[in-house]
Order: sequence, then C-alpha cells, then structure tokens
Amino acid sequence: MIPNVLSIAGSDPSGGAGIQADIKAISANGAFAMNAITALTAQNTQGVSGIHLIPPAFVQAQIKAIFDDIRVDAVKIGMIANAVIAAAVADALQGHGDIPIVLDPVMIAKGGAALLEPEAVDTLRCALLPIATVLTPNLPEAAHLLGTDIAKTRDDMAKQGAALCALGPKATLMKGGHLEGSESPDCLVTAETVTWFDAQRTATQNTHGTGCTLSSALAAQLAKGHPPAKAASAAKSYVAQAIAAADALSVGTGHGPTHHLASFYSQRT
Repeated sequence: MIPNVLSIAGSDPSGGAGIQADIKAISANGAFAMNAITALTAQNTQGVSGIHLIPPAFVQAQIKAIFDDIRVDAVKIGMIANAVIAAAVADALQGHGDIPIVLDPVMIAKGGAALLEPEAVDTLRCALLPIATVLTPNLPEAAHLLGTDIAKTRDDMAKQGAALCALGPKATLMKGGHLEGSESPDCLVTAETVTWFDAQRTATQNTHGTGCTLSSALAAQLAKGHPPAKAASAAKSYVAQAIAAADALSVGTGHGPTHHLASFYSQRT
C-alpha cells in the first residue's frame, strides 16, 4: 500500500523549495503527496521578494479537509510564517498524535529573507515542538530555538540536539551543512542515542530547498513504517544524490534547486 504524506508549508513558485519541493521529494521517496498551503511567496533563485499569508482558519480548513477524507500516514510541517498560523496548525493536528510528524523549523530563506516572524518562535517551541516526532533544524535554527551560539563542532551538535529533545520532540535531526570542512554530517539525537550520518560536501551553489527536501523525504520514509534512524539514513542519502546531480539542471542564476528526480531522469537516458 502506498503511504500518504501531508505537507503543511509555504509555496515557492520557482519550484526549488516549499510545497513544490515537498511534493517532488515525497513522490521520489515512494509516497503520495498532499499539501496544505500556509503562505504564498514571490521568489526565485535570487531570493524572496514578497510573502502573502493564508488566513489561519483557511489553513485549518485545508488540513481538516484532508483528514476528513484521506488516510494520512505522516505529516511534514514547514513554513508557518507567524504565531497565529503556528497555533492553527497545532490545533488542527490535535487528536492525530499517532501519526509521525516531521517539523522543519523554517526561519530564513537561502537568500536571507525572514520566513518566520520573531514572535512566532515561542509558539513554535510551545505548540509544535511537543507534537513533533522528528525536528529537523539546521545549525542556525537550532541555536535560535535554544537562544545560544551556533554549533561549531560535532559535540556541540549532539548537545544541542539533546537540549532540543528536552523541549518535546521525540528526536532531533541536527543538519550539519553549516559546519566548516569537506564533510556535511547530520546527527539524529533521542533521549537515549546519538546516530551520525556522514556525507561528503558537494561543491555547488544549487542547494536551494535542501531543508524542505530532507524533511519531506524523511516524512515519506517514516510513513512507510521505518524507524527514525533508518528513515533519516534513507532521506540523507536521497538528498545527497539530489545535490550531487543539481548542476545538471539550469534553473535561474542564483541558488538553484537540487535535482529531486535525478534517479528517474537517469533511468530514461
């Protein structure tokens, strides 16, 4: 049976991040993708030039419509934009605690634009972290959530992952792409374990939407019934392949997207 994954996130018309990336990543990882849109953005590979928020009640209506009719095997939460939408999403997911929830705390776009209003951080901590199965912050996001300095070492990453788990999520996947060096390690932290996933860094500027892509791939793998460590390993491998193939695309003049469907394209050549 093909699992169904609901992504709750913002839209990226350039196709590299947000809902568009989520649909491609979920599909590439063997699940059926559904979505509830929290915000419309005007953006391209150069950056974000505008954001139009969806009314919170309508965000809830989208989520309710899915749950009223369709079996949901996992949920991915991405851009929530402000405190009111964050609270609306948390409220809409009450009563669905048996479903894996991947929370990607989207705060800043690749080009530097803020995607989460400052007052929404407390709501994110209090309303969404406690219902998350896996939280997937990059290092600046993890530091912001904890009110501390950005991790500089693997030891820092593991400690901050444990501190984030203490705020509610069952596990935290710390993304190490901001570390210096030739490697890009991630670590999955739970109350009992720390599991590392290593990969060589690919020299490319085409990494737009990697956080959205990883969290969506992870949600699809969890929807298949895989435990968090196995799901994270598969998602990490998928993203590494998508980044490695990114330069085969010709999309924009800034931070281009990863190649979400690279394996499918190679099968046709």
